Amino acid sequence: ANMHEIGINPDSSNMNYGVVRNPHDLGHDAGGSSSGSAAAVAAGSCPVAIGADGGGSVRVPAAHCGLVGLKATFGRISEAGAAPLCWSVAHVGPIGPTVADVVLAYALMAGPDERDPVSTYQPPVSVAGWNRGDLDGVVLGIFPDWFDHCTPAIRQTCRALLGRLEAAGATVREVAIPELDLMRIAHALTLLSEMAASMDNLGAKAADLSPSTRVNFALGRAATARDYVQAQRMRTRALAHFAKAFAEVDVLVSPTTAVTAPRIPDGGLSDGWSDLSVVTEVMRYVFPANLTGHPALSVPAGYDPAGLPIGLHLMGRHWEEHLLFR
Repeated sequence: ANMHEIGINPDSSNMNYGVVRNPHDLGHDAGGSSSGSAAAVAAGSCPVAIGADGGGSVRVPAAHCGLVGLKATFGRISEAGAAPLCWSVAHVGPIGPTVADVVLAYALMAGPDERDPVSTYQPPVSVAGWNRGDLDGVVLGIFPDWFDHCTPAIRQTCRALLGRLEAAGATVREVAIPELDLMRIAHALTLLSEMAASMDNLGAKAADLSPSTRVNFALGRAATARDYVQAQRMRTRALAHFAKAFAEVDVLVSPTTAVTAPRIPDGGLSDGWSDLSVVTEVMRYVFPANLTGHPALSVPAGYDPAGLPIGLHLMGRHWEEHLLFR
């Protein structure tokens, strides 16, 4: 279950313990940061695995490896035992080959846990109706400018799957979600600041981390208390924007990533790598659910011309995981 160091990027770059290759094409990355968890399931080594998700780190590798990955509502699944790296955006969740596998894992994992106070207050866990054969009465929302901001193959594949959801009875309605780029910055500030604070006790061991990880920590440490507070104010605005959207639709639909699994760069196996432009493309659709705590599910949508998997992303109201499964 190898992964990017500290889970600080959505890839498997790790110069100390090795890169996780994508089982669909060994020259490509498995996605991250829960890279090994997804690769193990995709390779048939296990029927289900657990990932950690502070900014898409369950859903990105699930999408890149052709799997189903769930980030439940914030606090729905206990974080007891997980490293407290980014406590206000962090989740753990299952990765499996089918929705049925992930439903089973979720039913076993979800619910209050006295070891994790955040999980204490939540409505009863339900998977009612997850395997109904229709989507009658379900309203799916898309923000077209956001949905289509991806490669042509991903756009075509996800649009086709959206059509299949309509054929199953769903209604598709266009919505607008403002300030997404400000949300992206707020999420990055929150994630990096909390991760940098959690690593303050590393001391001399920090020198053992790869250069790309140290750069990320430097960015987190450069953020001020004012920056962090402003990011939380933006989080409140984000919650309001998504509340308005969910008053009109039941589920928001998009691709999971704007690109398929990137190729492992030359030198990446020994030196690691950092490419913020690719990180932006990989995280384009997944970070809002971490900032707002909404549940989100990535499901396989198809493949690009090179045979690399494409994921479709479903984001729902708090505590409505059962509707995402359906």
